[in-house]
Amino acid sequence: MVDSGELTSSDSQPQEHHLRLAVPASLEKFDNRFTEWAWGLLKLDFTGIAFAAFFFCWSLTPSLLPRDWLFQGLIGGINSAIGYGVGTAIGWAVERYLLSGRRWWPLPEPVPSAIKVFVPVASIVAAIIMLVYAAGWQREIAALTDAEGTTTSGYIRTLGLSLFIGGLLISIWRVLHDLVKLIARQLMRRFHWSRSVANGVGVLVVNVLFFMLVDGVLVRGIYAATNSIFSLQNSTTRDGVVEPQDPMKSGSPESAAPWDTLGFEGRNFVSRGLDAQELEAATGNPAMDPIRVYAGLESAEDPEERMDLVIKELERTGAFQRKVLVVIPTTGTGWVNPTAAQAIELVHGGDTALVASQYSYLPSWISFLADQEKAQAAGRLLIERVHERWLQEPEATRPKFMVYGESLGVMAGAGAFDTLQAARDTADGILWVGPPNATQLWRSIEKRRDPGTPEVAPVYADGLAGVRFADRSEDIPTDGMTWPQPRVLFVQHPSDPVVWWSPDLMFNRPEWLKEVPGFDRSPSMKWFPVVTFWQVSADLGNAAGVPDGHGHNYGTSVLDAWISVAQPEGWTAAETERVRSALVVAVKSEGPEK
Repeated sequence: MVDSGELTSSDSQPQEHHLRLAVPASLEKFDNRFTEWAWGLLKLDFTGIAFAAFFFCWSLTPSLLPRDWLFQGLIGGINSAIGYGVGTAIGWAVERYLLSGRRWWPLPEPVPSAIKVFVPVASIVAAIIMLVYAAGWQREIAALTDAEGTTTSGYIRTLGLSLFIGGLLISIWRVLHDLVKLIARQLMRRFHWSRSVANGVGVLVVNVLFFMLVDGVLVRGIYAATNSIFSLQNSTTRDGVVEPQDPMKSGSPESAAPWDTLGFEGRNFVSRGLDAQELEAATGNPAMDPIRVYAGLESAEDPEERMDLVIKELERTGAFQRKVLVVIPTTGTGWVNPTAAQAIELVHGGDTALVASQYSYLPSWISFLADQEKAQAAGRLLIERVHERWLQEPEATRPKFMVYGESLGVMAGAGAFDTLQAARDTADGILWVGPPNATQLWRSIEKRRDPGTPEVAPVYADGLAGVRFADRSEDIPTDGMTWPQPRVLFVQHPSDPVVWWSPDLMFNRPEWLKEVPGFDRSPSMKWFPVVTFWQVSADLGNAAGVPDGHGHNYGTSVLDAWISVAQPEGWTAAETERVRSALVVAVKSEGPEK
């Protein structure tokens, strides 16, 4: 018979005692370590939390374009993680070098415990309050860019996504930190190194491994994968696009550039456009069938052979006997803006030859990050080879030699010229729309603009050096008497992130954020270190997702700009509006541009 003491003893933790006997010691030790690691992973630094909330609220301040909650959630998460890192670093430095290991709080223990509860709660409350203000800012930007505004309740969803993104990034950092400590412990145990030396070597090893992983595996792997994906797309054809039968176009039965080699964007380019009869109906003037020449990546083995093919196509179609020859360096995939191409043909009644060539499978934003040199080399080669052949024609009869570029096509085209004078010596007119901030020729002119003129709408040499800038259709210059030819015109919206994005935004406040804001940029937008860089980076993803006349969507302002640069003889404002109406109808009938 068992006495009460035994009952009490056996009933105190009978199941736990039984389980201890059943679990191997090694497994129990692992379980304890895992539990400690899990709790350690969840344990956050409260100085870091405060700074993360501060950086999150910073990220909600206005940017160039309206952002939905998904975009804002991504930006907020990245900036929160950065803020957390800054906060933990500051807290560690204060603890180690200012307090010398003494207690943070010379107060009873319950006070710091209360602080640990207060900081996360206050951070969430502050974030929600800031989100309410942010929703109002987003509606303000939406109104400036003629876009649809957001609702306050819908925008608060940003907080949940930001918490997830920020937590993910912090977790990755902590895993790397734990890996440093693991390497340091092994070095101290095996080689009896001091802690400082072992930690230094651990940091070095992890950074090298991380760099090799990102640069050697992730970046190259992603690059190869995207190249493969978009090369597959390159072999497809947009619905409704058919092989042209007009011999004036590459890809036709008479062409030396076979239809199936032109690529996705090349087939789209040569299949579009109005014929002579349609141009006459649209403008009321006599017209010709326009020429469109194109070479795809698969049209020839290498860039030089593609240029040989381009010259052969220009000669076959009689391009050097037309009134206007327009060289169009393309964006990454070989895209040519169909609105611009159609506008040029409408203005000149089809007495034109447009020539372009593909140099990559990748879309512009990837080419901008990975293929800038390739884009510039391709643009230089195209312009130089066509110009070289154009010079062989009699000066009295050869066409005007014009250059057009948009987005990455500006960088590709400007890469052909070392100076503004070289550009004007080569072409009879140049139109560049939405130039990327990294375009060297554009940057050099911007830096040497007349004192007192804004970066978003600069004046260079009092407008008498042949180059001008415009930020919207109504500001495109029409004063033919004071603007010497050949003319170079840059069109750039104040709200276009492609024009204003730069790595310098990380730590330097740009001139365009010190100036009075342009017509479609919010005056509420301010510059903050790191934060503004990520905001404008996110704007790049929605650069063309706003209505015409804003962001990277230039719409029919290309028509006004082209007329200003090309200066067709006897042209009137009434003809501009008639062509604009025809242009809108033509582009709509052909479907979406991209």
